[in-house]
Amino acid sequence: MAEGEKITVKLRKAGWEVEISASESQLKQAIDTVLSSLNATESAAVLSSRNESISNQGTKTCRGLIVELWQDSWFSQGRSLALVHEEIARRGYHYDRTAVSHALRDLVMESILTREGSSRNYQYVQKRPPSKYPDMASIEDESVSPEYKTMNSEADNENP
Repeated sequence: MAEGEKITVKLRKAGWEVEISASESQLKQAIDTVLSSLNATESAAVLSSRNESISNQGTKTCRGLIVELWQDSWFSQGRSLALVHEEIARRGYHYDRTAVSHALRDLVMESILTREGSSRNYQYVQKRPPSKYPDMASIEDESVSPEYKTMNSEADNENP
């Protein structure tokens, strides 16, 4: 092979096709440069898609997620704490079981859900149909029982 003769190589990677023409002495460096560029482009695309899915997901409170389940009529049948926790995790949110338990208890106190069974074996069921309350703000104001409000106001007065 003559000194000035060029070699042509075609590379395919991740949907890209690149043709490189270089002398034998420059070929390895040219291939390395192209491959590293393709890897960088591929990594940037993966990071971009991950960031996009994270930003689309947003942040939601545990209570907000449970209210979404209620609005989807997911609580039309009895659901255990474990099932609620699993469903929230399946949707991409990973809250501690105690946080889920507290949010469920709060919704029971607000008469949105009811619980049946005994301690450590409760089944949570919708008490109010979601279609009656499309706006959660109305639920927050009218559904808290007077006893619950009294308990909270007494606790606030004790701890100034």
